Amino acid sequence: MARVLVGVKRVIDYAVKIRVKPDKSGVVTDGVKHSMNPFDEIAVEEAVKLKEKKIASEIIAVSCGPAQSQEVLRTALAMGVDKGIHVEVTGPEYETLQPIHVSKILAKIAQNEKIDIVIVGKQAIDDDCNQTAQMTAGVLDWSQATFASKVEKGDNEITVTREVDGGLEVIKSKLPAVISADLRLNEPRYATLPNIMKAKKKPIQKLTPKDLGVDVTPRIKVVSVEDPPTRQAGQIVPDVDTLIGKLKEGGHC
Repeated sequence: MARVLVGVKRVIDYAVKIRVKPDKSGVVTDGVKHSMNPFDEIAVEEAVKLKEKKIASEIIAVSCGPAQSQEVLRTALAMGVDKGIHVEVTGPEYETLQPIHVSKILAKIAQNEKIDIVIVGKQAIDDDCNQTAQMTAGVLDWSQATFASKVEKGDNEITVTREVDGGLEVIKSKLPAVISADLRLNEPRYATLPNIMKAKKKPIQKLTPKDLGVDVTPRIKVVSVEDPPTRQAGQIVPDVDTLIGKLKEGGHC
């Protein structure tokens, strides 16, 4: 049976309206509701389903970030994950933590834990990078199957249905492999109260990037974070002829 590693990220909750800091150095996070990245919830659900089908023997969830990242690890444990690993990254280092750093961390843990399948969300809803799965596969030199909407396990291989611009693509990948979860892969379960209580007793190991030999020196410098430009107000036109006239003039409707 396969050993599965799942990446989970703590992000500002999808229902929260994002506010830019007055000094434009970033977005306001203090006192703001955070939760697990929705695509990572889908990744966790898929890992748990693999265990329920007796395909996976153990699931380990990893989160990189400050102490509060343990909250999303507890959520993953309550959903059915066996063990958590919290890679603590705080302060300025966390502000500039990039997919390249996270990928190296995931790759190192995958090697240490003798993992067969890594599953992550296709992207995080805060930075929308969509790079971590691809880079992790690159660092490990493993097969990759991104934007998965269906995963089936065979003998030492997986068959993945991928969401691509033109529709769906079906590929077979040898194990070990890295999968990124797309929206239609599954419907994540809610953690029940008994499972939330059980999760409190499940182990969370604490590490640092240094423990794993990963350098998280910033490769980027955030120059400015700004709100998108406000859209100009539209106007209602009385008929199609007026609309066509406005479009010809290059006006806004």
